Amino acid sequence: MPHITSSDGVRLSYVESGASSGHPVLLVAGFKAPATSWKPQLTALQKAGRRVIALDRRGHGDSEVGPDGGHTMDRHGADIGDAIRELALEDVTVVGQSIGGNSIWALLAAGGGGGIRDIVIVDQTPKMLNSDDWEYGFYDYDDSNVDTYFASGIPDPGRHPVASKGPVRVARLLKAMDVKAARAGFTPAELELLNDHAKRDWRPAIAATRVPVLFIAGRESEFWPCEHAGAAASLAPKGTSAVIEKAGHATNIEQPKVFDELLGRFLAG
Repeated sequence: MPHITSSDGVRLSYVESGASSGHPVLLVAGFKAPATSWKPQLTALQKAGRRVIALDRRGHGDSEVGPDGGHTMDRHGADIGDAIRELALEDVTVVGQSIGGNSIWALLAAGGGGGIRDIVIVDQTPKMLNSDDWEYGFYDYDDSNVDTYFASGIPDPGRHPVASKGPVRVARLLKAMDVKAARAGFTPAELELLNDHAKRDWRPAIAATRVPVLFIAGRESEFWPCEHAGAAASLAPKGTSAVIEKAGHATNIEQPKVFDELLGRFLAG
C-alpha cells in the first residue's frame, strides 16, 4: 500500500482510487477499523468523478503504531493534517466515522484544517461524557465512572445488539471490517487513545468552524442517542444533520445506499 510519513516519523498507509484530477475526498475510519472499511462508498464516489483517499490512522490497518506518547486525539488529528499536506489535497472534503470524526475536530482545535472545504461526521458524538449540558454522550458514562468506564475496552450498553440487525446488515459489517483485529482485544496504544477520546469535548471546535459540516447518525446506534447529530449541527455555523433509519454505529456500512445518497448530495451542494 502507498504511504506517507507523518511529522513525527510514523508511516501511515492509505488507499487511493478514482480520478486523480477530481475533487478530493479523504475518508478517516473509526476505532479499530481499517481504511478498507470504506469499500461500500468507493463505487459511488468514483462514479461521481472524485479522487478518493482512505487513510489508515496510526495503529490501524497497515499503518505503523508509532512511539509511546503518540496515542492521543491531538496526534491523530495532526496525522490528518499531515495527510492533507503530503498528498497536496486542496478543497478536500474530510469524512470521519466514529473516532475518525473527532480526530478531525482535534486537527481544527489545534489550528489546522487548511485546505479543508467541508466535513462529514458519521455517528460520533462530540462529547462522550454525559453532563448537565450534554445528554448525548456514551450511554451510562458520566462523572461517577469517568476514569474507569473505558479502562479495558469499549463497554456494551446493551442497546441494539448485533442479532437485531438481521443477516444483510451483519454480512455487510463482516465484509467491510477487519474481524480479526476486532476480536484481538485492545493494545495499550488503543486503550491510551480510547481513554483520551472519552474525556475530550469538541463542541468548541465545532462552534468555531466556518466550513459546512454534515452530521450523520444511525437511528439504532449502539453507543449514544441519535439526537447527537442534530445537537452538534446546532453548534456549527454551517451545520446540518441527518439520521439514517435501520442503521447502527457503522452507519455507512449498514445502510450504504442511503449513506452514499446523503454524501453525494452534500458534495454536490
